[in-house]
Amino acid sequence: MDTQDRYTPAAEDTAAYLAGLLQETGEGCHEAFTDFYRRTSRRVFGVVRRVVVDPGLSEEVTQEVFIVVWQDASKYDPSQGSPTAWLLTIAHRRAVDKVRSHQSSTNRDARWAAASWTSPYDEVATSFIDRMEALQLMDSLAVLTPLQREAIVLAYFGPLTYREVAERLAKPLPTIKSRIRDGLKQLRGELEPA
Repeated sequence: MDTQDRYTPAAEDTAAYLAGLLQETGEGCHEAFTDFYRRTSRRVFGVVRRVVVDPGLSEEVTQEVFIVVWQDASKYDPSQGSPTAWLLTIAHRRAVDKVRSHQSSTNRDARWAAASWTSPYDEVATSFIDRMEALQLMDSLAVLTPLQREAIVLAYFGPLTYREVAERLAKPLPTIKSRIRDGLKQLRGELEPA
């Protein structure tokens, strides 16, 4: 069924309609998911943007929210609250988690910088370790697909943002984010000790 042909509910039926879309999404219906996304994505982005602030990061979190919706739609229980409350709770939690993660990373970097500033510096050992890590990273990049490798190299070794990578490669931003995310997962598996 085309999403344009779907029933457009009256205001009082919106919750029931969205609950129906979630049920169909939980059964794997792509059209229902598309309709649910079209009807709710602006609100989700608004909630996320108020917490995260950064527009690019807000887009990323919004994408993550709808991945959760696709994966967990079958778990939605109408007796626990409206579809909108369920969705916005997921969005708010994801946004808060992203802010906390970002802050934790910033704090960790600041602690590392402060500790390394006062630590004695062994230039030869550091150079050797950097070279070994670079060689290990280059070997690990070889396990990625060419598309993943290209996106990661541009984003992490070039001065480009995800959006600039998407523009350079003439691909949609979500596609580039997915390539980078999947590639980084694969790299993490290669680089982490077994």
